[in-house]
Amino acid sequence: MSIVQHLINGELVSKGERTADVFNPSTGQAVRKVELASRATVQEAIDSAKAAFPAWRNTPPAKRAQVMFRFKQLLEQNEAKISQMISEEHGKTLEDAAGELKRGIENVEFACAAPEVLKGEYSRNVGPNIDAWSDFQPLGVVAGITPFNFPAMVPLWMYPLAIACGNAFILKPSERDPSSTLYIAQLLLEAGLPKGILNVVHGDKEAVDALIEAPEVKALSFVGSTPIAEYIYAEGTKRGKRVQALGGAKNHAVVMPDADLDNAVSALMGAAYGSCGERCMAISVAVCVGDQAADALIAKLEPQIKALKIGAGTSCGLDMGPLVTAAARDKVVGYIDDGVAAGAKLVVDGRGYRVSGNEDGYFVGGTLFDNVTPEMRIYKEEIFGPVLCVVRVNSLEQAMQLINDHEYGNGTCIFTRDGEAARLFCDEIEVGMVGVNVPLPVPVAYHSFGGWKRSLFGDLHAYGPDGVRFYTRRKAITQRWPQRKSHEASQFAFPSL
Repeated sequence: MSIVQHLINGELVSKGERTADVFNPSTGQAVRKVELASRATVQEAIDSAKAAFPAWRNTPPAKRAQVMFRFKQLLEQNEAKISQMISEEHGKTLEDAAGELKRGIENVEFACAAPEVLKGEYSRNVGPNIDAWSDFQPLGVVAGITPFNFPAMVPLWMYPLAIACGNAFILKPSERDPSSTLYIAQLLLEAGLPKGILNVVHGDKEAVDALIEAPEVKALSFVGSTPIAEYIYAEGTKRGKRVQALGGAKNHAVVMPDADLDNAVSALMGAAYGSCGERCMAISVAVCVGDQAADALIAKLEPQIKALKIGAGTSCGLDMGPLVTAAARDKVVGYIDDGVAAGAKLVVDGRGYRVSGNEDGYFVGGTLFDNVTPEMRIYKEEIFGPVLCVVRVNSLEQAMQLINDHEYGNGTCIFTRDGEAARLFCDEIEVGMVGVNVPLPVPVAYHSFGGWKRSLFGDLHAYGPDGVRFYTRRKAITQRWPQRKSHEASQFAFPSL
C-alpha cells in the first residue's frame, strides 16, 4: 500500500514514523497510508522555510506573481486528475470536487495581483521636507491547518496569498484526504516556487501543537470545528502569534411567505445536501415564516429529497456521495436518532441507506425534519451531514431573533421578493456572511470570508483584502532630508505640523 509522504524543502520525504489509513468513503476500504509527522519532522519543515524566506522576501512581487500565473495554469490543466483524487478520498462527487477547485483557483488569481495589493501608501510633504509612507512587509514563516471537507479549496485560501506576500508557508492538511493537497503543492513547485517556501507535513495533534509552539512560526490560519479553533486561537495568541481560526456553523435560511418557492427549494436542495452537508456554509435550518410557507416548502422538498441520486463520488451524474468516514456516518445517524427522540417530525429518513455494489460505503440518505425547536440538539449543534431541519415562526422579527440568539454566526440567507424585508435582514442579522436569495453566500476571492460570534476567532477574515493584512505587517516610515545651509534648533515639545 502506498504512503503519502511529507513535502519538505522541495522533496518528498518519508520518515518511517506513525501512519494512518486513508479510506475511500464510497467503498469503506483503505486505499493508502499517510505518515503522521513527529515534532522533529515539523521542525525540519520549519527550518527549511526559515532558511528559504530571506531570498523570497526580497524577490520582487512581480516575479512572485509570475509563479502564481504558472501555478494557475497547471491547476486548470490538471483539473480532472485533482477532482478524481478529491472524490476518491473525500467522497464528494466529481462535479462538486471540480467546483471546489475552481473556487480555489480564484484565490490564486487574486494572489497574482501581489504587485498591486502590496504597493503601500505614500504622502509627500506631510511636514517641512518630510515624506511619509507605509510598507507592507511579510511576517516570515507562517502556517495553515486545513480541514478534510475542502482539501483543495481551503489550502488555496491560504498559501498562494501568503507566499505572494513574501512569506514561507508550512501546510498541515487533513490526514483523512491528503493526496490532492500534496499533489497541488507539487504543482506549485513545478510552477517555479523555490524549495522551502512551501512545505507540507501531514499529522495529527502532535503536528498541530508543534506548529503552535514553534517560535519561528509567526502566524497560524485554521479552518475546522469550533472547539479546535478556540484551542488554536488561545494557544497561539498566548505565544504572541497572529491567529485566524475559523470554526463551526449552524446556517439558517429564512423562507418568507412571498418567496419564489420553486427557486428556494432548488437552492435549499443544493445548499443542504451538496457535498453530503459537509460544508461550513451548508444550510442546515430552514426557518419558515408562517405555517403556510412551511407546509408548502416541505411538500416540495420531500419528493426531491427522496429522489436524490446517491452513490460513489467517483461516478458521474450524482447529487451526493458518502460521508468522509464511518465515524462521521455514525455521528450523523446518532443526531437523527436524537431528533426523533426529542419529538421532531422525521419527514424523510436517511438512515440505513445502501448503495448497490458499495454496501460498505459510508452513506446516509438525505434527511428532513419538521417541527424542530431551538431546545433540540439537532437545532443547536452542527451536524455536518445531509440533515435539514425546518423551524416554524410567526414573523421575520422572530426568525431574526432566533438566528441572532444562536452561538454561531457564519452564514445565513433570506428568500423573499420584498426589498424592505431583505434590507432589514441584511442590516440587523448578526452573521458574517449574508445572502439574499443566494443560499451559499461564499464571498468571491477579492472579498474576504469569515463569520461572527463563535464561528471565527481573530480579527481578520480569510483570503481577499483581509488575507493581505493578515499575512503582512505594516511599517510606517517618515523621512526628512533637511535643506542645505539650514540649521534648526532642538524641539522638545511633541512634534506637530
